[in-house]
Amino acid sequence: MAIEDIKSWQIGDVKVTRIVETPSIVSPQSLMYPKEEGDVIAPHRDWLHPGFMSPDGQMMIAWQCFVVETPTRRIMVDTCIGNDRVRFFDIFNHMQNAFLEDLIAAGYPPESIDTVMCTHLHYDHVGWNTRLVDGAWVPTFPNARYLFGRVEWHEIQELAAAGDWHADHVPDAVQPIIDAGLADFVETDHKLCDEVRFEPSPGHTAGHASVRISSRGEEAVITGDLMHHPVQCAIWHKHSAFDHHKDEACATRKSFLQRYEGGKALVLGTHFPDPTAGYVVRHDDTWRFDTEAPR
Repeated sequence: MAIEDIKSWQIGDVKVTRIVETPSIVSPQSLMYPKEEGDVIAPHRDWLHPGFMSPDGQMMIAWQCFVVETPTRRIMVDTCIGNDRVRFFDIFNHMQNAFLEDLIAAGYPPESIDTVMCTHLHYDHVGWNTRLVDGAWVPTFPNARYLFGRVEWHEIQELAAAGDWHADHVPDAVQPIIDAGLADFVETDHKLCDEVRFEPSPGHTAGHASVRISSRGEEAVITGDLMHHPVQCAIWHKHSAFDHHKDEACATRKSFLQRYEGGKALVLGTHFPDPTAGYVVRHDDTWRFDTEAPR
């Protein structure tokens, strides 16, 4: 990752820094919306360009995490995919990227992180929980407590028992943290400190939670997989193939958009490519994602 990709935002006394693991790649509409007939993205291309669309009008999605630095804490929100893995999608197999080097370059060596907050337990949000050392998966952040949702852990155990590929990563990215005694199982509204808490946002998974940041009257929220692309502000009601509980995910998106419309919080999209951050604004009978603050 180029050093210019390490971008930061200030929310009161809290600094949020983006660490990009996998730069933007094209995500065809058919991948997210396989049952939709016609082009549901086309009506929104005018406001999605240039940051969130490819030149030929396809959605762009990135993989990244955020370091949240408060006056007293250094928190990692999600941990991307990770190196040296074998995953369901070939594009993520045996990755070798500079994630840790980038983290250090941003001023956050792994040893300095005191908390890892996992919005949910999918493979692309927990990968760097661990790293491969001498053939063993060891915690990447040895001085951190890893916060796993209690409901989330229950659901992914059920998926593992059923042989679902969505749980294939548990042995290398989740179980080693539990075995090391570093995991805390928490509720979806868990408050970590005065400035940072989980905010329930179920639907993508049963125990999904976004991360709410509040400081000196300023607000921000890190979405997790509440949304994967800004177009979902406008077509929040469309079922996404990525969501496990589709009707609930749609209802959660609507509630989120209503709550934060009009610039009530800076929204940091976990999978939104650069510029990543923006605001929910009302547009006719739905919403848009605007990178400029409403006036």
